[in-house]
Amino acid sequence: MRLLKVATCSLNQWAMDFDCNLRNIKESILRAKAEGATIRLGPELEVTGYGCEDHFLEPDTETHAWECLKDILSGDWTEGILCSIGMPVTQGGVRYNCQVFCLNKQILMIRPKMSLANEGNYRELRWFSAWKHKDHLMELQLPNNIFEASSQKTVPFGYGYIQLLDIAVAAEICEELFIPDGPRVELAFSGIEVFMNASGSHHQLRKLDLRLDKIKNATLDCGGVYMYSNQQGCDGSRLYYDGCSCIAVNGDVVAQGSQFSLKDVEVLTAQVDLDAVVSYRGSKSSFRERASNQPSVSSVTVPYKLCQSFSSQTIPSSPIKIRYHSPEEEIAFGPSCWLWDYVRRSGASGYLLPLSGGADSSSVAAIVGCMCQLVVKEIENGNEQVKADAVRVGHYTNGEFPTDSKEFAKRIFYTVYMGSENSSEATKFRAKVLADEIGSWHLYVPIDGVISAFLSLFQTLTGKRPHYKVDGGSDTENLGLQNIQARVRMVLAFMLASLMPWVQNKTGFFLVLGSSNVDEALRGYLTKYDCSSADINPIGSISKQDLRAFLRWAAVHLGYSSLADIEAAPPTAELEPIRSNYNQNLCHKWSGMLTPSEVAAKVKHFFKYYSINRHKMTVLTPSYHAESYSPEDNRFDLRQFLYNSRWPYQFRKIDELVSQDVGNKASITEVSRQENAEIASEHGSGLGVVAAGSGNPKAGV
Repeated sequence: MRLLKVATCSLNQWAMDFDCNLRNIKESILRAKAEGATIRLGPELEVTGYGCEDHFLEPDTETHAWECLKDILSGDWTEGILCSIGMPVTQGGVRYNCQVFCLNKQILMIRPKMSLANEGNYRELRWFSAWKHKDHLMELQLPNNIFEASSQKTVPFGYGYIQLLDIAVAAEICEELFIPDGPRVELAFSGIEVFMNASGSHHQLRKLDLRLDKIKNATLDCGGVYMYSNQQGCDGSRLYYDGCSCIAVNGDVVAQGSQFSLKDVEVLTAQVDLDAVVSYRGSKSSFRERASNQPSVSSVTVPYKLCQSFSSQTIPSSPIKIRYHSPEEEIAFGPSCWLWDYVRRSGASGYLLPLSGGADSSSVAAIVGCMCQLVVKEIENGNEQVKADAVRVGHYTNGEFPTDSKEFAKRIFYTVYMGSENSSEATKFRAKVLADEIGSWHLYVPIDGVISAFLSLFQTLTGKRPHYKVDGGSDTENLGLQNIQARVRMVLAFMLASLMPWVQNKTGFFLVLGSSNVDEALRGYLTKYDCSSADINPIGSISKQDLRAFLRWAAVHLGYSSLADIEAAPPTAELEPIRSNYNQNLCHKWSGMLTPSEVAAKVKHFFKYYSINRHKMTVLTPSYHAESYSPEDNRFDLRQFLYNSRWPYQFRKIDELVSQDVGNKASITEVSRQENAEIASEHGSGLGVVAAGSGNPKAGV
């Protein structure tokens, strides 16, 4: 029996912070050694941090990575343990995303990534090239500082595996796990027993099972030990890397790390039986036949043993039941961990949230409350790094530290209800109750005086004073009055965030949180430069439906019972007066079966407002990315923001399809004509051009 102790880790790296990243790498190696592991795997590009983006184009980024690697090789870190370390490496003037294999202060081999991630948030082809030479290994000339540390001038570079005296290991880097013909298949037929996948995968709701299925299936058909390491935390952008590093053997997961955590370093180990891999493969005749005719793969021979001798006291790790979070738990824990990384690394003293008493801002408040609960729990569990960060962010002195989440929230979380004459007592009350449950420092700020001052200034300048539609005003006046309320709130929020710490004799500043969801962004159902404009937004890619489910969950599991009432309350923007002759109607248009003409009307209605309001996406607050889609036009959804919002050709084609289906061409054409006339009357030319200062507020759509 060949027993092997392997270790994989989740590291909370920070893009371009080489001190932080190197410290985490060293700590993970120490913990792996302490557990008796002889193989240690770290995340993709762990030296630099995965999210360096265009910093990868700067030569200094790679230079500093080599300097960090020299630091590792100069010490005893790799003595007796094979370490796979991720960093950028240039070969032949071309930059590659690589895993560097080190053992006993020597670089054994450098493996470049062969399949790059280039969809959605991933743009690896912007910074790296895919390695295309699978037939042989090349020699890479090492920098002089590496020669000083290891006395090596060159090292094998390319696709291949490492053959030790008692084991064969190889790399598979992130995206290569998700392609149909991943390297593991060919390598398994060549006798490789341990696969090491360094990854930089970010959180998406309901997606973890797909990733873990890939990991299990990687060895289900061909056998083997599959080690998976992922980054964890916010490394400087919209993404939260959700860890869940794991180890699988012959299709079974034997070790699984946390998906959401405040830990900077998490190491998990497993004892694996390599002879069980041989036996598993040998039992499959189809595998044996393919392996007997497999072309050779380049390799590097290393005269060193990693396995330990048989001992009756050493038992291989058994399969475990995989742990999955519910979507509601994902919404609670993912953005909470992201917010904690952001506040502790930004130098801010906390967060400020305009809390309206509605579902969206209440969701954000609950997420911050959850963050405070996680911090206190992690301190109770002995996490000294979280404790030190919490003491600094919360301005604790005299050896004090957070022991109660509500007390901690009072120090680092301001909530502000900015009421106007259009606000109701119900939303004001709900905001206050929720703030009390969370423990935030809550303020009530009446804004009518500020709005009146703006209107008086406008009247002085123009001689006119606008009125709401219910008071006889036009649509234009109605829209303008709603917009000024919304924008006053944004200005006040930023003023309070910058000055309230000073008022309370604290140093630092507070970050303003936004609370618009993905549905509002797509529809343009927000005012440009209102409280949707903030420093960051933890719910910007989460749907309203998911947020309502989260509120119901959080009312029970986070202990904020008022969220149940908030979720059940009818939504209102409270930007217009409520009169006896004014009622708000909710129409459940999607109930029942729709006719083709009704479907056509809905499609055209959506794209009409999508194109009219697309300009708002150019200033969308940076948001936590939690779905496979994001409306942010400069990061993910790369589309224009000046449209012909009549969509004449496309809508005509829709009408033709409906006409063919129902034989009602005349009526459909008339509907289309009326819709285009409506758009033209609203926006003049009908091109969807909206002035930079304008935008439809929530109640104005």
